[in-house]
Amino acid sequence: MTDRDASLTRLNKFISETGFCSRREADRYIADGRVTINGIVPEMGTKVAPSDEVLVNGKPLKEKKEAVYLAFNKPVGITCTTERHVDGNIIDYIGHPQRIFPIGRLDKPSDGLIFLTSDGDIVNKILRAGNAHEKEYVVRVDRPVTTDFLKRMAAGVPILDTVTLPCRIEQISTYVFRITLTQGLNRQIRRMCEALGYEVFKLKRVRIMNISLEGLGIGQWRYLTKREMANIQQMIEGSSGTEEASRAEAAPAPSQHAVAARSQRVAQDTDAIRGSHRDAPSKKTASRKSTQQDASFRRERPAKDRSSPGRSEQERSRDAGSNGGRNSSSGLAGGLKPRTRGNATSGTTKKGSNGGNGKSPAGKGAASKGPRSPSGGNRGRR
Repeated sequence: MTDRDASLTRLNKFISETGFCSRREADRYIADGRVTINGIVPEMGTKVAPSDEVLVNGKPLKEKKEAVYLAFNKPVGITCTTERHVDGNIIDYIGHPQRIFPIGRLDKPSDGLIFLTSDGDIVNKILRAGNAHEKEYVVRVDRPVTTDFLKRMAAGVPILDTVTLPCRIEQISTYVFRITLTQGLNRQIRRMCEALGYEVFKLKRVRIMNISLEGLGIGQWRYLTKREMANIQQMIEGSSGTEEASRAEAAPAPSQHAVAARSQRVAQDTDAIRGSHRDAPSKKTASRKSTQQDASFRRERPAKDRSSPGRSEQERSRDAGSNGGRNSSSGLAGGLKPRTRGNATSGTTKKGSNGGNGKSPAGKGAASKGPRSPSGGNRGRR
């Protein structure tokens, strides 16, 4: 290996080390053709020397500044994004002069600790679940916390087509618990609670790895000390970074059969904790559907069939013929006339149904009842 070869650096790492972006983002810039080396658009995996001119979007990368690491107590309502057009974005809120980005995310309705940095290479070493770095939360829910709830949460809950990793959890008060995760699924704690029939009222992250919120007010930030960073670097030593993570993601996925089996097992346990909280609405719904189905069935069946379910087809056909005059104007089976309100049909009865005078002999109320058939055609209205 020559001295030049020893000094070469992969392009995505070179870009990341300038603090411009993370390695993953650098890969996207390269793939989109927005990066050039000495005027040439490179391929993925290209290496560069310190003397090479690297441009991103036609602009040279600035000399790397010393990386900064911030701990921020995010208020509720601030969005963890670098998109400056988003109202309430975390970058504008902090207003740091150096280009920084959040390590991970914290939901907009949540508050608490989040890291920000200009060091793109440290991001995945802290975030990836496989690296098992702890994040601790204090959560308040809408119902009393039970032993079964704590047990199910600790064992893992099926959400987002997977089962959450086992975690530590302890009850603080009737409605409040503390939970420590090594995973970072989207809205993980809220989804876990929802799957068990609970709603999260307040969620606060109080610790990431060895850094806590102690002494940091809401909306305040501070630099991590050299000692704190030395401890973090020791904790992430051997952790997979962005480049290693990319290779890991290309590896075969875990057995889907194993994941499905565990999901089914946890789901069965989860059903037990919901109990009447879930079953009561189901019974009401089932009763309501049954009533609606019965009503619909009664409307669809002819009156003759309802009054005499054992009547033969010939008898029903004979009765239908005897009531043909009346049925032809209404279009309903069994000699029934349509229900109406007030005087809607009092003056519209066809000739032949009431002696040819076109008026109802019973006055206004007779229209809604309809004529009574000698053969019992209206028996079903009683």
